[in-house]
Amino acid sequence: FMRIGKSKAKVYIESDIKTRMNDVAGVDEAKVELMEVVEFLKTPEKFTRIGGRIPKGVLLVGPPGTGKTMLAKAIAGEAGVPFFSISGSEFVEMFVGVGAARVRDLFEQAMAKAPCIIFIDELDALGKARGTGPMMHEEREQTLNQLLVEMDGFDPRVGVIMLAATNRPEILDQALLRAGRFDRQVLVDRPDRPGRAAILAIHAKSIKLAPDVDLDKIAAMTPGMVGADLANVVNEAALLAIRRSRETAEHRDFEEAVERVIAGLEKRNRVLSVEERKRVAHHEVGHALVAMSLPGCDPVQKISIIPRGIAALGYTLQLPVEDRYLLTRSELENRIAVLLGGRMAEELVFGEASTGAADDLQKATTIAKRMVKDYGMSDKLGTVALDESVQPTFLKNMESHATPTYSEHTAQQVDQEVRRLIEEQGNRVREL
Repeated sequence: FMRIGKSKAKVYIESDIKTRMNDVAGVDEAKVELMEVVEFLKTPEKFTRIGGRIPKGVLLVGPPGTGKTMLAKAIAGEAGVPFFSISGSEFVEMFVGVGAARVRDLFEQAMAKAPCIIFIDELDALGKARGTGPMMHEEREQTLNQLLVEMDGFDPRVGVIMLAATNRPEILDQALLRAGRFDRQVLVDRPDRPGRAAILAIHAKSIKLAPDVDLDKIAAMTPGMVGADLANVVNEAALLAIRRSRETAEHRDFEEAVERVIAGLEKRNRVLSVEERKRVAHHEVGHALVAMSLPGCDPVQKISIIPRGIAALGYTLQLPVEDRYLLTRSELENRIAVLLGGRMAEELVFGEASTGAADDLQKATTIAKRMVKDYGMSDKLGTVALDESVQPTFLKNMESHATPTYSEHTAQQVDQEVRRLIEEQGNRVREL
């Protein structure tokens, strides 16, 4: 029973850690920031000579799968120091006081092995903002208080560096983020096109490639994908090559692997009737025709009427020419038009729409709502943002569903503007 208060941290000695900074790609800015930590652990006298001090704690923030945990291991591997790794959820137990005891034990072990790195993964499980409401969790808050005390108490000159990772920085307690605790936040973001190509090259070293494989083209096909997705693409390509009894993975294997990751597995056993296949074909061609007719739309790469994933009976694959970080009003309107193209094609050819356009309508409505409420692109409501500003979340489907802070009359105007935007684009598509 006495061992329950012992830290559950996995301890990796220097020779156990094989990961190096060269194994991490696509996050060059984060690597530059974190190499300072490596320098401090290797040559601390260089920093203390002029009176500078290394940050006590470094918080890695970013979407899931971008390589935060891998970066932490790479730092320990480069510096050649012991590495204590623990998840935020492993501190808290059903017994009161156990979490705080584990925090104390973790820091005692780390001090004994200094210089070293303590890494807490999924910090949000432990470091969620404390509250006074009915949902407060006394044991977790006691554990968090102990972590705050320990981070205040240890001397950074000893050589114990705190690293933590989270994809939900907006819910962390502010006391954790103040100077003197996690005083440096490093964003580990989604890689750009050159970054994706570099990540693919690292993962492709482990498989045999055919001469026709162009990793730069694959990188262009995968906008928005993180390192974990790209590793999955490479593995899927290798498995497809094995399934086809080939010795090497070819470019077509990679293209199909990208489709599998984006759209899901093919459902060839989901047999559609002739009438349904015709309707799906016209629906997908409707998307493609609108995309090819309007300026500034992403080029259409492929049209398929083979069912994929959970619900898709077909899909039109558009691949951007380059990574985009800004969109104009006309480009957003064009995106709504492309989404409505399938439904309008069904109405024109068959005289009525089907349930196949449900997902398209959902996406079109979301874009229209954001144009009106977030981007100030409504002539009627003017250049105002109606949703209260919140910190961006790295997780999908994490939008706030709080009560609107505007009047009922404004809410009605928002609904009217959203409907007007979608109807305008629907009429525009019909005329095409």
